[in-house]
Amino acid sequence: MPIVPVHLPARKRKYEIKIGAGLLAELGREVRAVLGPTSSRAALISNPTVFEHYGVLARRSLKAAAFKTTHWLMAEGEGNKSLRSLATALEFLTESGLERGDVVVALGGGVVGDLAGFAAATYLRGIAFVQAPTTLLAQIDSSVGGKTGVNLPAGKNLVGSFHQPHLVIIDTDTLRTLPQRELTAGWCEALKQGAVGSRRLFDQTRRTLGSGSIDFSLSSADRESQTDVCATELAATIAAHCRFKAAIVAGDEREEISRTDYRSRRILNFGHTTAHALEKLTNYRRFRHGEAVGYGLLVAGEISKNVGMLAAGELESLREAVRCCGPLPPADDLSIDEIIAAMKGDKKSVAGVTRWILLERIGRARIVSGDQIDKRVLRSSLRAGLKALG
Repeated sequence: MPIVPVHLPARKRKYEIKIGAGLLAELGREVRAVLGPTSSRAALISNPTVFEHYGVLARRSLKAAAFKTTHWLMAEGEGNKSLRSLATALEFLTESGLERGDVVVALGGGVVGDLAGFAAATYLRGIAFVQAPTTLLAQIDSSVGGKTGVNLPAGKNLVGSFHQPHLVIIDTDTLRTLPQRELTAGWCEALKQGAVGSRRLFDQTRRTLGSGSIDFSLSSADRESQTDVCATELAATIAAHCRFKAAIVAGDEREEISRTDYRSRRILNFGHTTAHALEKLTNYRRFRHGEAVGYGLLVAGEISKNVGMLAAGELESLREAVRCCGPLPPADDLSIDEIIAAMKGDKKSVAGVTRWILLERIGRARIVSGDQIDKRVLRSSLRAGLKALG
């Protein structure tokens, strides 16, 4: 079982990310080991689809570890990551009788993790929080690093808190029940991290994507028969992504705006300026987050090439990798003017100017002020990046 330690030197804090098949059955034991004997209640936050698959298993495991367990199921989808849902979650924690020594457990994807983490961060001014991510995107990205929050009508993740989990439990078996679109979204996010992390991580991700570890041509039921070798490779790739993000977070936990170096936490926003605009413009209904990120990678890659930073061959490698993730919903019917307008609410802006994460090469990012990018370059890059890959 791969174990990735996360160290936060500035706050003298550390926790572990544990990765492997069947780990949800050990959830209660692992949480008890971290929190100790005085913690008595566990509030489980999930959604109906995930809970149908894994709720009984998670609750049984927590109860076996002597936790009094309650659960609340939030409505599914990015549009429900809202202040209204947060208020309902906080009411649930109150009704569950949680005290300072108790724990919130997030069982689900990034939406569940973001909202549950923010509820834990704000209830009683902060209580323990455990992530049990069930989507590929959440396993490699959103469950690691302590970013929590909700959306506002003005934009995505505009309200939130940095609240590090006490533990992350990644059960790779949960990926077997994911629909293709969720897998596509996760692989796009993995390519994002590889593209800004290192050529080695990018190539490892690309190999795993093409190896059959998760075969897009198989139904969810057929994936049950996939080999132990593929499962081991997948776990190793997930662990590599967690190690990369943990290293970035350890060096820049709160994403300091003064940092512009290639190991600033802000490089993890590669592709997100366009992605968040696409999601906002379509009311969070057309795209999974990772699907929008897939287009965002291509737009940022086009800008990088058009300003003379990225070689054409590198851009083609990025395009081919995104193509292998699976089909993306159409985006070329959206208004370029409206997309650019939607970008103005981006939370990464400084003094009202968007900060773009671009590529010098695969594995090396650069933070560039939006006022250095010609408007014609931006428009042409959007048109090229949002075309169907075919």
